[in-house]
Amino acid sequence: MSRRTVRRDIDRLRELGYPVEASKGADGGYRLVAGKAMPPLLLDDEEAVAIAVGLRAGAGHAVEGVDEASVRALAKLEQVLPARLRHRVTTLQAATTPLTMGDGASIAPETLTVMASAVAGRERLRFAYRAADGSGTRRQAEPYRLVSTGRRWYLVAYDLDRDDWRTFRVDRVSEPFATGARFAPREMPTGSAAEFLRRSIQRQQETYEFVVAFAGTVTEVAARVPGWLGTPVDEGAEGDEGWCVVRGTTGDPMEWLAVRFAMTGCEFVVREPPELMQCVRELGGRLNRAGGGS
Repeated sequence: MSRRTVRRDIDRLRELGYPVEASKGADGGYRLVAGKAMPPLLLDDEEAVAIAVGLRAGAGHAVEGVDEASVRALAKLEQVLPARLRHRVTTLQAATTPLTMGDGASIAPETLTVMASAVAGRERLRFAYRAADGSGTRRQAEPYRLVSTGRRWYLVAYDLDRDDWRTFRVDRVSEPFATGARFAPREMPTGSAAEFLRRSIQRQQETYEFVVAFAGTVTEVAARVPGWLGTPVDEGAEGDEGWCVVRGTTGDPMEWLAVRFAMTGCEFVVREPPELMQCVRELGGRLNRAGGGS
């Protein structure tokens, strides 16, 4: 290989976005370094399949921490996968079953990727939707954002048939189809899709506020309490140092919330509401009796 060929190849890498440093002298040469932007990735077949399967496994279950960014990445990757690799990914996904924790509903990764592509491309979306009472409808909407609450995925969109903004649980969506018809984004009434979803959920169910103090640092408690329940704040509690407080609003049954807090493995004290305090006392009594206590 001639020096001219090496220099031409280095120029080509730089055009593609790869940062390559050059140094002169007897010990000089070229060196590939980390840059400020992500250059194109060159993946072999096994690497591409591994990444696609991993993203599908995460996107198919609303696991906390797997948000819209991973779905966008999956949509981009599947668009450029050769047919032979797409078949391998689908076959492997169909042959495996993940063991998931929690009550998050399972979602077909294809549903998320179609929606994510429609959001990115500003394409109108058609889909079948099953309401909470089991009734089914056909909907046409302008998709705005996909939002993950940690347990479920929601689509925030402008419903063309109802001429208003709506939220749709993605696990109740089937047969999503991007029509190819483009649209100009409308202005959200609340400014953000996450805030709109939060208000929508509160309107649909009876909610209550809670305040719970945990023994531990903010970092320790944040690692044990799901983010969708609230963010720990270092305020002190019960006159002792080393406590933090979690405030939140939820519509989940109090019995479930009491069990969820008990599963954190942290000592905690319920401050509000009184109904949750009573629920925790009753739960503690049942657990004590189940363990042979008086």
